Amino acid sequence: MSIAENLNRIKNSIPPDVKVIAISKTKTFEDILKAYHTGHRDFGESKVQEIIKKQSQLPQDIKWHMVGHLQTNKVKYIAPFVSLIHSVDSLKLLKEINRQALKNNRKLPVLLQVKIAVETTKFGLEPNQIDDIMQKSYPLEAIKIVGLMGMASFIDNKNQLDQEFSTLKDLFNNLQTKHPSIEVLSMGMTQDYQQAIAHGSTMVRIGRKIFGERST
Repeated sequence: MSIAENLNRIKNSIPPDVKVIAISKTKTFEDILKAYHTGHRDFGESKVQEIIKKQSQLPQDIKWHMVGHLQTNKVKYIAPFVSLIHSVDSLKLLKEINRQALKNNRKLPVLLQVKIAVETTKFGLEPNQIDDIMQKSYPLEAIKIVGLMGMASFIDNKNQLDQEFSTLKDLFNNLQTKHPSIEVLSMGMTQDYQQAIAHGSTMVRIGRKIFGERST
């Protein structure tokens, strides 16, 4: 099937209020444009150098999502245009995003990344850190924490995934009762997005099922 057919099939198979982020890392401009011409506008990248290059040369109404681990010294390069940063995993990073957003006269929406996976290689805040970072974010007037993001373990154990997605959904529900700005729950990727949606995900990040296997 074509990229356009893949994307439309996915969108038709999930609830209309769940947003699909097409993960386009390593994909060509041509591939991205095939998805773009279906009317899709939300694309996700994990490397700063790549997202800068694509943003400068592809249609300007694309909404670029930074989904990969972000170093503080790279924030300045994406602050002028990024639509949503999914991967905030420290107060230090949050403060730098605020600083760069102020320089660009923007208010940047961000997600707090929560570590829910068993793999030690995954980044993210511990669940018990979330309330503290929310409190400390109040003086940061140029950012808006709009939700949570999590990456589940890359395994076939459905029960383990259920547990991880449930943990993040419970945290999200609890946070929503205290902070009305919290509305996005970004969890679920190509291999597990249907299961994540069943647990309440409002945003899924899908790459291979749209574009095919990545080159790296």
